[in-house]
Amino acid sequence: MALFLLAGAPPAWRMWSPRAETAPAHRLEAEGSRLVLSGGGNAAVFGGWERDQSGIRAGQWYRLKARYTAKGLTYEPRQVIARLDWRTAGGKRAGQPDYAWRVTGSGDERAVTLEAPAPEGASSVRIQLLLANAPAGEVVWSGVVLDPMETPKPREVRVATVRLRPNGPDPIARFTELVETKVAEGGADIVLLPEGAPLVGTGKKYADVAESVPGSVTARLGALAKRKRAWMVAGVLEREGKAVYNTAVLLDREGRVAGKYRKVYLPREEYEGGLTPGDDYPVFDTDFGRVGLMICWDVQYADPARALALRGAELVLMPIWGGNEALARARAMENHIFLASSGYNFPSLIYDPAGETLARSEQDGTIAFATIDLNRRYVDEWLGEMRGRFFRELRGDTEVEPRGRK
Repeated sequence: MALFLLAGAPPAWRMWSPRAETAPAHRLEAEGSRLVLSGGGNAAVFGGWERDQSGIRAGQWYRLKARYTAKGLTYEPRQVIARLDWRTAGGKRAGQPDYAWRVTGSGDERAVTLEAPAPEGASSVRIQLLLANAPAGEVVWSGVVLDPMETPKPREVRVATVRLRPNGPDPIARFTELVETKVAEGGADIVLLPEGAPLVGTGKKYADVAESVPGSVTARLGALAKRKRAWMVAGVLEREGKAVYNTAVLLDREGRVAGKYRKVYLPREEYEGGLTPGDDYPVFDTDFGRVGLMICWDVQYADPARALALRGAELVLMPIWGGNEALARARAMENHIFLASSGYNFPSLIYDPAGETLARSEQDGTIAFATIDLNRRYVDEWLGEMRGRFFRELRGDTEVEPRGRK
């Protein structure tokens, strides 16, 4: 049974803002079932509707759902806010507020969902529906429900990342041999190979080993993935028309090509070697969660990992030749994602969203394994649940290029 359902005129809803000067214009519609907020031309607007709900039990999980329509916004994720502000019996804040950051729907109506446990000491919660810094904006909230829910089960994923530098005419055979030996059938959900897997140790040029995707290399690796009943990511060289790309392919448990990513950030050496950069950051749904791909030099820049996180990636897999470990760790931490790497002049690494190293191998001919839980909440004692804060406080509306540059 829902703890609270917004229906009819709700006298318990009240307006809140940190200062009177930031209060949004507001009104009730449809006999109080629609709560309206508007900016009223005020760029400093911040505030909205709130209601206290008693009967909260510390440790119990709750699910908040709310629908809304909005217009006149410049960056919706930061301007439309639904959150749960947990409170003690004495009315003080318990823990930190949790933000609803999962948004579904398209067109006029959207819905937000938040699933979170009540923190220690919580006996009530303040449901807040807010509008922020949207002078021309208007948001209409409806269908607000807060339900108790079962504690989510772990969503565990077994990740295997290869540390091998082959030297010879057929590196794919060497990678296959290692995975066949070290990864039991069903012993990993996803296996990661390094950048340029068909090229390393051959002495050839990029174009010499480039082929279409799908092609013979993906067929060989796909057969391996199918035997191991695992997803697989590997760096390859892809030819399409006159272009050759530094590409990472995603193979499913049946060995089929499920997706590919063309390296966006090419270093000088790869341009001079005849490669063409990609121009997108796709994410892919698997049977265990959503993944994104990066390649080597991408880690030098903040935007590839940021784009993947914003598009819903929970785990980023990065084939790499060599690079900076501190940057790889930073990409995991700043975007609150799991990140795994497989390289030659770089360790096999698996980081969690807090930047902790879950697995590491520098020895050639080894595989690093870790079991990650994609449902685990990472909570900072002082800042709260970080993924929700990241999505709701990110300034995606602020230009980073110098003014006038196109």
